[in-house]
Amino acid sequence: MSATTSATIELNDTAPGARRRSAAVRWVVAVARFAWRKPLGALGGVIVVAMLVMAAFAEQIAPYRFDETIRGARMTPPSAAHWLGTDNLSRDMWSRVVYGARVSVTVGFATIALAIVVATAIGVSSAYFGGVWDLAVQRVVDAWLSFPYLVIVLSVMAVLGPGLLNVVLSLAVIIAAVNSRVIRGATIAVAQTTYVEAARAVGCGHGRIIVRHILPNVTATVIILATIGLGTAILAESALSFLGFGVPPPYPAWGAMLSGSGRTYMFRAPWMAIWPGVAISLAVFGFNMLGDALRDVLDPRLRGSAR
Repeated sequence: MSATTSATIELNDTAPGARRRSAAVRWVVAVARFAWRKPLGALGGVIVVAMLVMAAFAEQIAPYRFDETIRGARMTPPSAAHWLGTDNLSRDMWSRVVYGARVSVTVGFATIALAIVVATAIGVSSAYFGGVWDLAVQRVVDAWLSFPYLVIVLSVMAVLGPGLLNVVLSLAVIIAAVNSRVIRGATIAVAQTTYVEAARAVGCGHGRIIVRHILPNVTATVIILATIGLGTAILAESALSFLGFGVPPPYPAWGAMLSGSGRTYMFRAPWMAIWPGVAISLAVFGFNMLGDALRDVLDPRLRGSAR
């Protein structure tokens, strides 16, 4: 085998690894640039990542089970043994806050995933096909949005009853109606571009135009809506749990921890109400800051000002 052939084989063998390293370097540079330009967005991203890690590895992070009682540790203040103190049933507050992150993450991501799918289907089809279909769909959306969202959510929960799946369904209906309007506006702008008209002129079908030209150009809007909507979904789930319509006990939900023992023993053991409230505030802050930063970076109209 000649030296040239050996060098060619070696170059081909190392090319995939070099491409992976180059992609990793570009990703690190992009993250560093994002953190430099949007420090609050980067802080929000750190909070979001920490929350996801807590939810995924709750069993490894929490020193106790969420329903485990500790003998002789009823309503003890924060200490080295119990970082956030204990509650009225001698349960470790840090462990319950960590497991509560799993509830918030599950509800938030499941709600937004369902809402975004429904909102995209409604918004894209309404804007693309227009005419009678657009008029009928938008009137239904108008009627749905005319009711206060809390009334609709509480009505749905009163019919379905408390539970994780019912919380997701009730919140997804409201968020989908709101987001469909934004996605519809973005789709109208894309549908009027010259490349979409050219695709129609060469005989492309509706499905191909939507999949190949419409959806890729509204993806940035969908990502922004999803990121910002996560904070809204987590806050709404906490409100439902506070009112008693969330995940049933003994599984910890931050809102339920506030409304139950946290409110009852607020003056005797204030940490029982403080830490769930801090967790809710940090989660909503993190998703909102990250969503705002992604909007500035991904929205073409704001990209110039983001620099």
